[in-house]
Amino acid sequence: MNEIRIVSATGILGSGFREETLKRAMSLEPHFIGADSGSTDPGPHYLGSGETLFSDSAYKRDLRLILLAARAAKVPAIIGSACTSGSDPQLERLVGIAREIAREEKLSFRLAAIHSEQNKDYLKRKLHEGKITPLANAPEFSEQVIDRSAHIVGMAGIEPFVAALEHGAEVVIAGRSSDTSIFSAMPVMRGLNPATVWHAAKILECGAACVVMRKYPDCMFATVRDDHFIVEPPNPEYRCDPASIASHNLYENSTPYELVEPSGVLNTFSAKYEAVSDRAVRVSGSTFTPAARYTIKLEGAELAGYQSVLIGSVRDPIILRQFDSWLAGLTRAAQDRIAAVFGAGIEEKYQLDVRVFGRNATMGALESETRIGHEVGLLFQVTADTQERATALIKSVSHIAVHYPVPEWTGLITSIAYPYSPAEIARGASYRFNMNHVVAPASPLEMFSIDYQQV
Repeated sequence: MNEIRIVSATGILGSGFREETLKRAMSLEPHFIGADSGSTDPGPHYLGSGETLFSDSAYKRDLRLILLAARAAKVPAIIGSACTSGSDPQLERLVGIAREIAREEKLSFRLAAIHSEQNKDYLKRKLHEGKITPLANAPEFSEQVIDRSAHIVGMAGIEPFVAALEHGAEVVIAGRSSDTSIFSAMPVMRGLNPATVWHAAKILECGAACVVMRKYPDCMFATVRDDHFIVEPPNPEYRCDPASIASHNLYENSTPYELVEPSGVLNTFSAKYEAVSDRAVRVSGSTFTPAARYTIKLEGAELAGYQSVLIGSVRDPIILRQFDSWLAGLTRAAQDRIAAVFGAGIEEKYQLDVRVFGRNATMGALESETRIGHEVGLLFQVTADTQERATALIKSVSHIAVHYPVPEWTGLITSIAYPYSPAEIARGASYRFNMNHVVAPASPLEMFSIDYQQV
């Protein structure tokens, strides 16, 4: 086959797309519809807890339109990183939604569910064999880290998708996978140039994010051939130009020129971007170097503790003139009060963090602008081993904070305004990522099992 036409339904399933845009895209006779359904962008909570970034209703709305369009056109629908992090519970959840849609719409299809969650004993064996290696700035990795992890997933490449398609799957729903593998599997399977395919997949992975100005999530369309691909938005309100396409290579990437995948590295240094209309761009000239060693990236999350937070704002100009000393004194007073109430050794059972919105809250130490405005927001956060303890400690912080004085006042003051009553908010379990490592499996499919179902 000398070309593959691809619809990327949206940047992340559940975020939405316009139904009329998908209809226009389907009129161009794509060979499949793809959509990513996950990301680490929202942080470790979703991998740790198994909860999802979007509601079931949001997933169902998007997936219903995709399945109806794909089955009407008799082309595959390929979904990756199910329900945010692609753990087994999230994969099961999205498969359940697909089956529910099939019942309601009287659809019938062969479904492949690709499992990305990793067996802990398998990872321990790989660790002892020396088959797990750290990436840059990786934390310590050990059997204890594996045991502490709530969930560990491997980021699949194209091989599980190819296996599913070769076994006749009409709908593929995968656990965690690289965003680009969703869109690369079929074209590579059909023999197209991997360099062109992987570059097109990188542009397609976030749907309409590669347009000149994206106002809302929507579909994207690409025609992929051996020596080039053409990308054009099916939404007439959107357009692409060479700069918008080239710049998307830097999105979620440390370099605009290299994209590392399990099976190799895409290099776009020599890529050429040409406008073929006022809306479409032709891309050529990338290269792809097969990996000397096939590896799968691991993502794991473990419980860090339980959190309660306190939100307030300071408007008083006298406090703001001496804000640093005031906040430092407040923090010390809160810690002293906690020690007095909860006894010796309490400092080892909690962590108090304070974030100042209005100065360095977003970038921290990397921020170059240090001026403070006419008001600031304060976020106090206590992390402890239980929710009960975290809430008890933040209550002590709350009372100290609201009345902490400055030398200009001799009586009781109110220094912070709280927007809520009660001011303290229990956030629940808090998770942290605990690995940045790759595994060298014996084969590309070793870490991924596939369940086939007739729906």
